[in-house]
Amino acid sequence: MLPTFAAPDCTLSQKPGEEDAQDRALVLKYLDGDGQAAGSLVDRYERRLFNVALRMLGNVQDAEDVTQTTFCNAFLSMQSYDPQYRFFSWIYRMAVNESLNQLKRRRPMVTLDERSGIPQRGVAADDALEAEDRVGKALMDLKPDDRAVVVLFHFVSLSYEEMADVLDVPARTVKSRLFTARERLRLTLLQQGV
Repeated sequence: MLPTFAAPDCTLSQKPGEEDAQDRALVLKYLDGDGQAAGSLVDRYERRLFNVALRMLGNVQDAEDVTQTTFCNAFLSMQSYDPQYRFFSWIYRMAVNESLNQLKRRRPMVTLDERSGIPQRGVAADDALEAEDRVGKALMDLKPDDRAVVVLFHFVSLSYEEMADVLDVPARTVKSRLFTARERLRLTLLQQGV
């Protein structure tokens, strides 16, 4: 079962333009050698990137690795960041791409509990937890591109335009992918009897 994390608060108290201006200022400070600016950027985006990676990968350790790698890559290539674009979109695209790369590198693994059929101790048979588990498993059954649009829309609450920026595709492609992904998710859940 995927750990339950509250969806990140994407409706920040500040307007998107204000957030963008603050991000640009932090990037400039970082490029001028201010290490605290890097910490501020990490504080602003770490939880959001982690949640995206977790929903993409379904594994806490992998999500932590992807989040760390994303920040490392971002700081190493900060010179290439174009301030006319949103920093938010730039770093989210890096996190999604790194998650997709992680999925390509991943080898199928079978845990002892899965092989032996031994139920895990302490797992509640609560209907809500069971339903969340089924949705999490169905989400992991989606193709990575489908999973990305579902995660970005439903768990990160991005708009179509923001998703288009993150995924580097037109907004109409995002809408089409989201429709298809939702349908595949619905069919998978129907097959599971949810």
